[in-house]
Amino acid sequence: MNIKIRCRTAATAALWAISSGGCLAATNGTPDSASGTNSIAIMFFAVFVAATLFITYWAAKRTKSADDYYAAGGEITGLQNGLAIAGDFMSAGAFLGLTALVYNRGFDGIVYAVGYATGMPIVVFLLASRLRKLGRYTFADVVSTRLNERPVRVFSACASLCIVSLYLIAQMVGAGQLIQLLFGLDYIYAEFLVGSLMMVYVIFGGMVATTWVQIVKAVLLLAGGLVVAGLVMQGFGFDFSAMLRTAVDVHHEHNAILSPRFLADNPVSAFSLGLALMFGTSGLPHILMRFFTVRDARAARSSVFWASVFMNIFFALVFVIGFGAIALVASNPAFLDAAGKPLGGGNMVAIHLARAVGGNALLGFVSAVAFATILAVVSGLTLAGSSAVSHDIYACVFRKGQTDERAELRVSRVCTLVLGVVSVVLGIAFQSQNVAYMIGLTFSVACSSTFPVLLLTLYWRGLTTRGAVIGGSVGLVSAVLLTIAGPAVWVHVLGHGEPLFAIDPPTIVSMPLAFVACWLVSLLDRSSQADIDRAWHGGKVSEMGATSMIGN
Repeated sequence: MNIKIRCRTAATAALWAISSGGCLAATNGTPDSASGTNSIAIMFFAVFVAATLFITYWAAKRTKSADDYYAAGGEITGLQNGLAIAGDFMSAGAFLGLTALVYNRGFDGIVYAVGYATGMPIVVFLLASRLRKLGRYTFADVVSTRLNERPVRVFSACASLCIVSLYLIAQMVGAGQLIQLLFGLDYIYAEFLVGSLMMVYVIFGGMVATTWVQIVKAVLLLAGGLVVAGLVMQGFGFDFSAMLRTAVDVHHEHNAILSPRFLADNPVSAFSLGLALMFGTSGLPHILMRFFTVRDARAARSSVFWASVFMNIFFALVFVIGFGAIALVASNPAFLDAAGKPLGGGNMVAIHLARAVGGNALLGFVSAVAFATILAVVSGLTLAGSSAVSHDIYACVFRKGQTDERAELRVSRVCTLVLGVVSVVLGIAFQSQNVAYMIGLTFSVACSSTFPVLLLTLYWRGLTTRGAVIGGSVGLVSAVLLTIAGPAVWVHVLGHGEPLFAIDPPTIVSMPLAFVACWLVSLLDRSSQADIDRAWHGGKVSEMGATSMIGN
C-alpha cells in the first residue's frame, strides 16, 4: 500500500472519528452544550483536523528517508523552527494548565510561566550550537560521539521514554477533558479518540508534518490568545487594575492571589520547582530534536531567539487570560457546577472564558486550536519517543548500524502505536491532575537524567561512559521514585493520606545526585574505556568547543 493510499485512509478515519464524536455528543448532551455549541465546535474541529491531515499528506510525500522522517532533512529555517519550538511549549499544559493555575492560585501560577521562559536562554548559551554541530537525530547521537555507544544509547532511550511518557500524560489529560466538555463523550472514550488521531499524525508525517503542524498551531494559538485577552481587557475598558480588583473581589482568597504564597509557604519545594523549570528544558528529547532540523549552528541559535520571543508573548497573554477567568468565569454560575467548580474540571477555565467574552464562535475556535495544540505536541513527543527506540536501540545497538532505513522507520511506526496505547492508559490514570503541574514533574525528571549527561559530555573532559550511564541512571531513578513517593502520585493517584517524600518536585535532590554520581564514578573509573573517553575529549571536542561559541 503506497503513501498516498495510506494517508487518504488515515484522513478518512480521523474525520470519521470527529464526526462520530459529534454524533455521540448530540446523543448524550452536556450541561453546557446548548444548541449551537457542539455544532460550531465540531465544525472548527473538522476544519482544523482536515487542514492538519492535509499537511501530513503533503509531508508524507516529501518524507523519503530517515533524515526526512527524524529531522525534516535539515531544511527548516531559524524562524520556522523557532515557531515550532514555541509551539512545543504552548501546549495543553501551558494554555489550559497555566490558566487553571492562575485561576486557582493567582500569582503562584505565573511562577511556571517565568520558569518556562528562563529555560530558553540556558539552552541557547549552553547547548544549541554544540548540539547542532555534533548531533544527527537524537541527543544520544551527541553523547555517543565521545562515549561508548551501546550503554549510552540504552540509557538515553530509557530516559527519553520516561520523559516522553510523563509529558504525554499532561497532553492526554487536557485533550480528554476538552473533548468531554464539548462533545459530551465519556472521558475514557475521549482518550481513545485523541490517542487514535495522534498515532495517525506521527505514523504518516514524521518530522516534516510535526514541524509544520506546530508552526500553524503556534500562529493560531497566539492569534486566539490575543483575541481572548483583548476582549477581556475591552470588557474592563482596557483598565488592568479594574480587572485585578474584580478578580480579587470574586476569588475566595481575595488579596492573597496577588502575592507569591507558594514561595513563602514552601520555599524548598518552590526552589526545587524553579530548578526543574529552568533546566528541564535542556533535557527534553522533543525539544533537543528540533536543533537537528536546521542547517547549521547559527540557525539553531536563531531558533531559540525566535522561540523566546513568541513564548514570552504567549505567557504574558496567559497572565491576562488567567485573571480574566477569575473575574468573568468564577462569578458566572453558567460555567460552574453545584460545588462552585468549573464545568469539565479546572483545566477548562480558558475554554469557558472564550465563551464568556466571544460566544459560541470564539468557544469553537479556541477549543479547536487547543485541540490542535495538543495533537501537535503529542506528535512531537511520540516522534521523540519512537525514535529513541527505532534509532538509538534498534538501529544503533541491536543492528549496530547495519540496517536499512525502511526497517528502521517500520520499527519507529510500531513504537508509535505502542506509545499511543500507553499514553491513553496514563491519561486515564491521571485524569484529576492539573496538566501544568504534571509538566513540572516531567521537567524534574528531564533535568535529573538527560541534562546532566548532556552538559557534562559537552563541557567536562573527565566524563566517562560508566560515569554518564550510572550518574544519569541515578538521577532518572531517584527522580521517578521520589515523584512516586511524593504528593502527585502517592497521595493524589494512589490515595494515601501523607506522602513519603514531601518535596515536590524532587529536583533539588535528584539533579545534584545525578551530577555528583557522574563526577564521582568518572573520577574513580580506571577502565580502558575511560582512558579512551578522556583521550577523545582532549582532541576533537576541545577544538569543537572553541569554535562553536562563535558560530559559523
